[in-house]
Amino acid sequence: MTRLDGHVSLITGAGSGIGAATARRMAEAGAAVALVGRTPEPLYRLASEIARRGGRALALPADVARPEQIDAAFAATVEAFGRLDSTVANAGIQLHRRDVPLHDLPEDAWDETHAINLRGVFLTCRAALRQMLKQNDGGSIVIVSSVTALAGIAPQNPAYTASKGGLIALGRALAVQYGPSNIRCNVVCPGALEATPDFEEHPDPEGRQRRMSAQIPLGRLGRFDEIAPFIVLLASKDASYATGGVFTIDGGLTAR
Repeated sequence: MTRLDGHVSLITGAGSGIGAATARRMAEAGAAVALVGRTPEPLYRLASEIARRGGRALALPADVARPEQIDAAFAATVEAFGRLDSTVANAGIQLHRRDVPLHDLPEDAWDETHAINLRGVFLTCRAALRQMLKQNDGGSIVIVSSVTALAGIAPQNPAYTASKGGLIALGRALAVQYGPSNIRCNVVCPGALEATPDFEEHPDPEGRQRRMSAQIPLGRLGRFDEIAPFIVLLASKDASYATGGVFTIDGGLTAR
């Protein structure tokens, strides 16, 4: 397993799903992890769990769409752990009931989705880059997008799809802009997982599982802990020549 001894990472959307799985994996590998999310309780539970296992974790409740809050989270991370080596921009929402086909899409659903999924990643990456440039010894950013950015897999959710597509363009631009400073940026595109963002709002979770499983060559939905190792690798120095990449982890869904 990739080792991250002495590594410090800030992870957004860390209270559940891919973010929580990534935090656990990083902590097991030796990293100190800052856990950022809007809901405090899951962050504190995860931080306690990591501490019980001998790891280092800091719970930092914050809204990634609020610049003063995300900037404060980065400042607290550096104050607690001394530096920043990687950032995982993972926070995202999917408004299943309100993000509807475009001719019926209300503006507030579009705006709310992009406030978190695109603006939130912009603010997260901006804060990460400022700290990494100050340190002047490189770093790694991993942006979590989605296979919906690569194919029309969720046409019923155009706001979500558009926001995830924007992340690929942003990630590639950051890789080119900041490569000379040895700051790498890669994008991960998970496929259909056992739970989507805001899964409790999905109108037909069992139907979704049947439909998606039938389309996936591996015949099943993915797990969060199957995405986390790729993120950990990209965040680490083991991936020192990887930047500007878009990595698809989807059980073969988009290979059809």
